[in-house]
Amino acid sequence: MVLGAIIVAAALAAPPSAPVPACAGDIEIAGARIMRIEKNGVLVMTDGRALKLEGIRIPAGPLDHAPQAIADRAFAELEALAKGQHLDARATYPKEDRYDRVRSQVFTQDGVWLQRDLLAKGLARVDLLPDRGECNRELYAAEDAARQAGLGLWADPAYVMRLTPQLGPDLGTFQLVIIRVSRTMATPDGGVILFSGAYPKPDFAVRIGPEDVKTFKNMGVNPLNYEGKLIRVRGVVQPGPGMAAGNPKQIELLQ
Repeated sequence: MVLGAIIVAAALAAPPSAPVPACAGDIEIAGARIMRIEKNGVLVMTDGRALKLEGIRIPAGPLDHAPQAIADRAFAELEALAKGQHLDARATYPKEDRYDRVRSQVFTQDGVWLQRDLLAKGLARVDLLPDRGECNRELYAAEDAARQAGLGLWADPAYVMRLTPQLGPDLGTFQLVIIRVSRTMATPDGGVILFSGAYPKPDFAVRIGPEDVKTFKNMGVNPLNYEGKLIRVRGVVQPGPGMAAGNPKQIELLQ
């Protein structure tokens, strides 16, 4: 009877497993044993294979023009969640990057979703790539909540959303930028450019390449229709200033 009571009490004390969202895909690697975590957030398994945390970007300290302490906090949290643990890696197509790392949504055995956990604590930002955008709504929601609460990196000026990026300080860094699209323009090669500010001297431009325009349209989005819209776009700031977008899930409509 005593043993039975202990078992019941332990079961009641254990945290319930959160349901795995369908957007995460099927299990690619079950019970992946994590040997170490690299500074860029890649999880290296004991058999030498590696998992890339798809859909997020962890702080990079000076490379973000930001304090190293924030990057250290994110790394420590990731180590606590993953190092020495058995994790389930879920993946959708394409499943590997050019370094043969498995691009995964990663979950602990008790249901903690690593990407969402880091975002919810303000220790990562959403970073969707052109060829993958699964779970964008869930990831954006976790990021939004942390940003509104001023948690983690969102309390530091290096990570505040830009309204008009300054070419010097932001060039080469990953930023979230809010713009009002004043004009859209189709380019001769089939691409589209979204301008902010007065044309022909805009203050920011979002470039969508010809192949990416096809991706937008295949997903039911005509990028020319962004004209007049208030949007949040994210990516690495390029000379101009501007940035590239390859997937409509990288652009959030704010109205």
